[in-house]
Amino acid sequence: MRHILTVLVSILVLALLPALARAALDKPLTPGAKVAFLGMTFIDLSTEGAYNGVRADETARLELMEGAARDRFVQEGFVILTNEPVAAELASTVNPADCNGCDLSMGERLGADYVLVGEVRKISNLILSVELVLRDVDSGEMLRGLAVDIRSNTDDSWLRGIRYILKNHFFKS
Repeated sequence: MRHILTVLVSILVLALLPALARAALDKPLTPGAKVAFLGMTFIDLSTEGAYNGVRADETARLELMEGAARDRFVQEGFVILTNEPVAAELASTVNPADCNGCDLSMGERLGADYVLVGEVRKISNLILSVELVLRDVDSGEMLRGLAVDIRSNTDDSWLRGIRYILKNHFFKS
């Protein structure tokens, strides 16, 4: 009987783990908080990218996406800080979303409450992935984070991906 109870409790705990983990990412954000947005990084894993290199339209889409994220944070009442004091370090960082905590140290030097970073991974012209992560600068805790797959390599699909993340995860009602 005791063994059955232990098994049932274990099953219940395992079943609730995803919900509990998700709940941790739903903590309220502080209105008016200062955000260091270190930008989005484009990672081209496609064969096309290996042969042809950087495409101007994808670079422009990345800037379009960054603008959409920045605008939404401002619309929600957050203050987006200038990256000028860390511009040299940011320029020499390949990917602020994957730099062993350099994003947090840059955010701290900027006086930010939160640091926001993102990635776009291109698998092919049809399959791309968009990821956005918001961390608390003091604790390093991830407060929000989501990746979505998008189909097609167009302005509309990229914007649809970032808007989905912002609407349905970062600022859901």
